[in-house]
Amino acid sequence: MAKKRANGEGSIRKKPSGRWEGRYTQGIDPVTGKAIQKSVSAKTQAECKEKLAKAIRENRGVPLNHTGDYTAAEWCRLWFETYSKPNIRYNTAKGYEGIIEHHIIPAIGAIKLKQLSSIHIQRMYNDLKENGRMPRGAKQNDKPLSNTFVRRVHAVLQAALKQAVKERLIPYNPCENCRIPPKDKKEMTILPSEKIGRYLQEAEKYGVLPMFYLELSSGLRRGELLALQWTDLNVKERILTVNKQVTRMEGELDVTEPKTKNSVRKVALSQQAVDLLVQEHEQHPDNPILFPSSRTGGYWSPDAVSRINRKLLKNAGIEEHVRFHDLRHTFATMAISSGVDVKTLSSMLGHYSAGFTLDIYTHITNDMQRGAAEKIGGFMESVTATVTPEGRKSSKCNKNLTRSFPTEALSRAVVQKINDHVQLCLRQRAKIIALREEKPQQSVCVLVSAALPGLVRLGEVHGRPDMLFKKTEFRELRAVVQRNASHRMA
Repeated sequence: MAKKRANGEGSIRKKPSGRWEGRYTQGIDPVTGKAIQKSVSAKTQAECKEKLAKAIRENRGVPLNHTGDYTAAEWCRLWFETYSKPNIRYNTAKGYEGIIEHHIIPAIGAIKLKQLSSIHIQRMYNDLKENGRMPRGAKQNDKPLSNTFVRRVHAVLQAALKQAVKERLIPYNPCENCRIPPKDKKEMTILPSEKIGRYLQEAEKYGVLPMFYLELSSGLRRGELLALQWTDLNVKERILTVNKQVTRMEGELDVTEPKTKNSVRKVALSQQAVDLLVQEHEQHPDNPILFPSSRTGGYWSPDAVSRINRKLLKNAGIEEHVRFHDLRHTFATMAISSGVDVKTLSSMLGHYSAGFTLDIYTHITNDMQRGAAEKIGGFMESVTATVTPEGRKSSKCNKNLTRSFPTEALSRAVVQKINDHVQLCLRQRAKIIALREEKPQQSVCVLVSAALPGLVRLGEVHGRPDMLFKKTEFRELRAVVQRNASHRMA
């Protein structure tokens, strides 16, 4: 007697034609309430079992109460309510909902999900980029949308269709074949360092100096700053705990979890910042909020603090358009310029990675690299100076050796390429210093020749000497190194 197959495994029978057929239930028809039966067939029973098992596996995850005949509008709304909205912050959910209702659905909402193609989506992106927002009611805004916003629309639609692929509603994600515009490159605006003093003076007159001083010295997000309580401050250790934020939901202020898991952090403060916070708390010792609203005694509204920032800028005579969030960028800029390493800064800002921090503040690191290149250029000149042992006068031979390795011996292009490779030169500098300590009697030219071959060999690491230098430049640099390697002090 044949073994009965379990529920969910389908059924197999041999047809009169001699072929084997496997049947399984794909779902329930929402109109008739009857089961939707599907089948596979094969020449042998073993092959049929294999095909049936594969079909059942691929059918898993498909809801049993629909036929899969969604429109793009129906699926995007279902995805948003079921998969997206419960797992994102309120403001993010409002943004997603606006993108779906005002941009995606007006453009492609009526198209059947199974018929939605890359060309439909690409045309929507192009139209958003060229003609702006979709019509809402009687109003039409023809102002083109930014690349950043079009990329945001793409991210929402791609996530919705990715879930549709997982649900076996469509075979592939048509978003993957679309070309999206590049990221917008906007110049970052910060509060100029020479104007920070005037800005804080106006903040003191307005009675909000501790709040704005803390913002400029910690780089907290606006909602994180306003949600701080006195218990979040460890006065003795000068540590501030950030674990919540103030947001506006349905017109009401609400305290929620921070933006991301990395946003929960501890930030070290300067003594001056701690002293200001202590003075601020002494003015309202019974209020647990660190910065209570002067009008309500509760949390400040984020929009109200932004309005105060604009007043301070105007009263201080600062013409730059600096948003409150730009004070966070100002802090980060000052930190990097002061030598704070990117990993430490990333943790202070609550970013998910140091790489993300580098992407945001690339302009600062580029400026620092140029400054470092100038320092290295000065170092390359300094290493050609004569090393005179203590208590011994420089000899004529020494002067001749110094002149034998002038920077003019190399072309400007070669010197510039040397300066651009800052890290490598720093390592060579360490070698030179070590050699100076071991052999103080040797001339600098000899020491340089002992260290610079590593730079000359840089191009050879990849098997080509012209990876860094042109061939003529490579030969020029190598000749200078070899020539100076033959010089020694008498």
